[in-house]
Amino acid sequence: MIGQVAIRRFPALTVSTPRTEVRPLVAADAPAAEEVFADKQTQRWLPLADATGQIDGHAWCTDLARQRRDAGAGDHYGVVRREDDRVVGCLWTRRTDWGARCTEVSYAIAPHARGFGLAAEAVDALAIALILEHGFQRVELRVAPGNLASRRVAEKAGFSYEGLLRNAGYARGGRVDLEVWSFVTADLH
Repeated sequence: MIGQVAIRRFPALTVSTPRTEVRPLVAADAPAAEEVFADKQTQRWLPLADATGQIDGHAWCTDLARQRRDAGAGDHYGVVRREDDRVVGCLWTRRTDWGARCTEVSYAIAPHARGFGLAAEAVDALAIALILEHGFQRVELRVAPGNLASRRVAEKAGFSYEGLLRNAGYARGGRVDLEVWSFVTADLH
């Protein structure tokens, strides 16, 4: 079929770790997602061009996730803490390149759940599942250089620093450089 490109639907995925479960978000997760994204520290680093308001938790957990999944671009996940079955964070995949078998993961954790290694545990598990169960060859993280907490997550999750993309992104404060971190199939050996 010349001129037509098959669109792959992003794979359904649930991953369990000793302390978390990473699963697709559902409508009932909307209040928790809004709590995660409403935090000022999180908002500082969100890849949004301006302060246009809060992320709509219901849309994030339903319509936006479904659209991204159906387009083959990625998905939205909740990080559920096992000890209390509470959604304490959000992961999302985007910029998926099916030809290269590569996708990018981003994350945000609620303030009350930070500092316990849950983000690194969830990101690591998601990256491994994408590679082992779904044939991805590369999972990327992009981190603004001043976001030290996110850099620590990348390191603890086993990602390797590759370099700096100058003026490659944006955050609420305007244009930013982005560090590129990767996890590839060779990292599993």
